[in-house]
Amino acid sequence: MGKIAFVFPGQGAQAVGMGKDVYDALPVSRAVFDKGDEVLGFPLSQLVFEGPDSDLKQTVNTQPALLTASVAYLEALRGLGVKPDYVAGHSLGEYSALVAAGVLSYEDAVRLVRLRGRFMEEAVPGGQGAMAAVLGAERDALAELCRSISEGTGLVELANVNCPGQIVVSGSQAGVESVVQRVKEAGGKRAIPLEVSGPFHSSLMKEAADRLAAELKNITFNAPSVPVVVNVTAAPVSDPEEIHELLVRQVYSPVLWHDSVEWMISEGVDTFVEIGSGSVLTGLIRKIDKSVKLVNINSLESAQTSW
Repeated sequence: MGKIAFVFPGQGAQAVGMGKDVYDALPVSRAVFDKGDEVLGFPLSQLVFEGPDSDLKQTVNTQPALLTASVAYLEALRGLGVKPDYVAGHSLGEYSALVAAGVLSYEDAVRLVRLRGRFMEEAVPGGQGAMAAVLGAERDALAELCRSISEGTGLVELANVNCPGQIVVSGSQAGVESVVQRVKEAGGKRAIPLEVSGPFHSSLMKEAADRLAAELKNITFNAPSVPVVVNVTAAPVSDPEEIHELLVRQVYSPVLWHDSVEWMISEGVDTFVEIGSGSVLTGLIRKIDKSVKLVNINSLESAQTSW
């Protein structure tokens, strides 16, 4: 029998109505949303279930909303007794993974990601930062192109190494626009500008990371019950102090998702369970290794029938 990894999606996976089915059907899932409303002091659940989508897409709202939906689906799955050998999350999803591993309480996590979203939105004035998805480029060649552009035109860096043929770059408006124009120099087919509120996972986010670090000092981090494979190193971390430090670095460092998935597969993981809205990670993992089993827990039905 192979090993199981629980994986949790990040920003971009959100959808109005996510989690409503488990909220209506399961007291353990309803309690998660109710606790989120209480901790944040506003009706997050109403925004998640009813929208409008334009408000849900605001980073300061998206991050607590996605975390809450993921934890609500996680509680639905826990009732079936399914346990992971590893957990991991994509960017924001790392906080859901830390809740799953018992490192953070949901209450602390939802408070933190609300602040994290605000700090990230406020770190760079609107219109000065950008991100783009680059398709078909080789990682080292794209990194070299970014270095060249950063020296002359404007800062741009690798932000999300997602899967073969899909890497997101982030940085200044001028730097990202230059990558879009010169993508073929790195062997890429094309680059698609993304609708985001800031240059996430670039060094332009260091101010946000500093502000987050100050908040993290007030939070209790527990030793994980299962290994957490983190974005910054694509390796498991078990020391609470190191997890704390890596959450700060994660804000301005690339998300090494491709590497994280490959590491887990090398350790015997043959089943990945994506828990939360959508199926973004399932699609990425399929491009990394078609042989692994993929399970989506993004509805009440899937939570009840997948095992």
